[in-house]
Amino acid sequence: MNQLKSREPDSLALPGTLSDSLRAELIDFRRDLHMHPELGNQEFRTTAALKARLEAAGLAPKVLAAGTGLVCDIGTWDGVRPMLAIRADLDALPIPDVKTVAYRSTVPNRAHACGHDVHTTTVLGAGLVLADLDRQGLLPNAVRLIFQPAEEVLPGGAADAVAAGVLDGVGRIIAVHCDPKVDAGKIGLRHGAITSACDRLEVTLDGAGGHTARPHLTTDLVTAAARIAIDVPAVLARRVDARAGLSVTWGRIASGHACNVIPQHAELSGTIRCLDLRTWREAPDLVHAAVDEIATLHRAKSTINYVRGVPPVVNDPVVADLLHDAMAARRGPYAIEDTEQSLGGEDFSWYLEHVPGAMARLGVRVPGDPTHRDLHSGDFDVDERAIQVGVELFTAAALLDAAPAALTPPAPRL
Repeated sequence: MNQLKSREPDSLALPGTLSDSLRAELIDFRRDLHMHPELGNQEFRTTAALKARLEAAGLAPKVLAAGTGLVCDIGTWDGVRPMLAIRADLDALPIPDVKTVAYRSTVPNRAHACGHDVHTTTVLGAGLVLADLDRQGLLPNAVRLIFQPAEEVLPGGAADAVAAGVLDGVGRIIAVHCDPKVDAGKIGLRHGAITSACDRLEVTLDGAGGHTARPHLTTDLVTAAARIAIDVPAVLARRVDARAGLSVTWGRIASGHACNVIPQHAELSGTIRCLDLRTWREAPDLVHAAVDEIATLHRAKSTINYVRGVPPVVNDPVVADLLHDAMAARRGPYAIEDTEQSLGGEDFSWYLEHVPGAMARLGVRVPGDPTHRDLHSGDFDVDERAIQVGVELFTAAALLDAAPAALTPPAPRL
């Protein structure tokens, strides 16, 4: 069981809701980002727009050394009590935007088809609201905003951000990810793993080619590639506990140019996904062994490029409860759904190697709309009312995290 809280929220009148003018501004900001998507490590325009808006609010954002992404502290850190960090990712995807909307992408073959424009806008909005609360003396503890580049670029820009010191002074970190299966106005949440690990696998095969009339004199690389494509997943299924969810899915196989010529070279590439952190750590050795065994059986020389991606995002129960309480305080307990573990990868996991944290799924589906616009699809779009939900979730979490009770793990629930 997920074991999320089911109790009614405490009676709290939290500040930090959005004004009508800021709500409209944030929608315009998101649409501007949507019209000007930038790929990982190329988010210069996005970074500049964020920097300008945060500076206009009297804040002092710092651009990361690589030139894209930035961090910004709200309030003054006392150097003792750890800060809460709120993370957004900035990059878009290399696919065309096929929607018919006024804010459609203006960049060919580039689209914010994963909702990072929404993530960025919600964290910006939270920063603006928290900065106003800080000026009123209503922000008890400093908060750090992290606008991270290159989430879509394995192994993820989060690892570079951590190396740049964005977690210095941070005790907990939170984030959201758009979910087109959840209605706007709600979030999905769970304890434990909420995403899977994701790596990339590239295999090349070489051997003596020849005439298809005499395959016994050749290394039949087409057959070898076909057997690797079929047998590697099957072999791994018998060497790993099925509950670990280790799977290999091929996206590309290439070999040969003529129907009567056995080629000398073949290539396969795909992804490896895993639900379990321990098995993910063992996966490279397991995959190498399986590929080599099958290639050797067919007298093919194999070269394996195993590209480490990201581990699973494993939500810390205490921080997940913080997000639960924040959402319950804003919109009531019925605005929170249990969610499943996804097979998608997310580099937010790299932060959780260093500090406890949690990610919630932010509902972006128009309530009652039967159309399914999936992530990483050219027609992906959101119900923009989700922006206000994300902002108010983050601001409530910042205020509740600063309360003394938030620092004590909850008592066991029956």
